[in-house]
Amino acid sequence: MANLIQDKIKRSLQAAEGLYYRLVLLVGETGSGKTEILRDVADDLGAEIININLALSSELLELTAKQRALRLPGILDHVIDKTKPTVVLDNLEILFDKQLKQDSLRLLQGISRNRSVLASWNGTTAGGRLIYAETSHPEYRSYNLADTLIVGMDGTSTVDSEKNTIETGKA
Repeated sequence: MANLIQDKIKRSLQAAEGLYYRLVLLVGETGSGKTEILRDVADDLGAEIININLALSSELLELTAKQRALRLPGILDHVIDKTKPTVVLDNLEILFDKQLKQDSLRLLQGISRNRSVLASWNGTTAGGRLIYAETSHPEYRSYNLADTLIVGMDGTSTVDSEKNTIETGKA
């Protein structure tokens, strides 16, 4: 199954090259094996994995709460600017911290304008929505899947769905 998911990630990254946002999300629950798959894909691409929690927490440590919220997008861009054309991100939980007052998906989309970004996403997809956390959780988020390439840990991918839709439309 891991090889299937890695192949879908690579196809999604290729498909993302022509899109406005070159963002691919690897979506799965905590403990589903996302980090291991990201490591394998990063090795194949010659990219490094950036632990966002670690990188941002050290940069935000000495800032006030207001400064953190205001400077986070620039700090995130600076942290990933040091990397290759394809960026692989893991451990994104800090982006969902309510005190930082950020739209996590919008942040990821913003950094994917000038480079391909592959990021892990702790959550699920259901009913055309991308979901982070449980409904009752303070960090809960739900997004429309439009303009987002998704590869699920269950082997599903939006690239396959779009291809099937296009092929069905041609028939």
